[in-house]
Amino acid sequence: MKKNNISKKNLKKEELPRSKNGRFITGICYSEKTQFLKGQHWRKPKLFWDKKWFEDQYYNLGKNYSDIAKEFNITSPAIRFWAKKHQIKSRTISEIRSKKYWGLKGKQNAMFGRLGKDNPNWDGGHSPERQTKYARYFWKELAKTILKKDNYKCQNCGDKNKLVIHHIKKWSCYPELRFEVNNLITLCENCHKLKHKKK
Repeated sequence: MKKNNISKKNLKKEELPRSKNGRFITGICYSEKTQFLKGQHWRKPKLFWDKKWFEDQYYNLGKNYSDIAKEFNITSPAIRFWAKKHQIKSRTISEIRSKKYWGLKGKQNAMFGRLGKDNPNWDGGHSPERQTKYARYFWKELAKTILKKDNYKCQNCGDKNKLVIHHIKKWSCYPELRFEVNNLITLCENCHKLKHKKK
């Protein structure tokens, strides 16, 4: 079917031919600037569309999907899609492990044998004690009281989902304030994590 070119310069907007529904009619070229030409794509071609380029980056230069994705500021699943399209086989776990740095093993690792107080993340060994205290009926009732006091919402952001009780003064440093109402506050999980990160 031949396309009929219509010059917009000669015709007013109302005079441009449309269907009964007011839509463009198939086969009529309304503008030469916007028409698609055979063999052309509406997007600018990307390097990873080319199979040879992709193979060179992946096999010869040893790049992974994430590395290639970062170069083009796109997601790695998008690159994985093109790898599948180009029929490029993904690396096996043994191949990945042979190239990736996984840290030193055994006594060569600086953290080997550093347990309890020797570990830099040690926080006083209070976990078992805390768990037994939290399991008690008294704590559960106290938690309900704090939630009610704070209107069942995070006192930091106002969220009402996934609420937890936070100790304003640290559990391990102030044992006398562990069950004081004034030392307890309602926070959502995200704000609670942020509070502990700041410490």
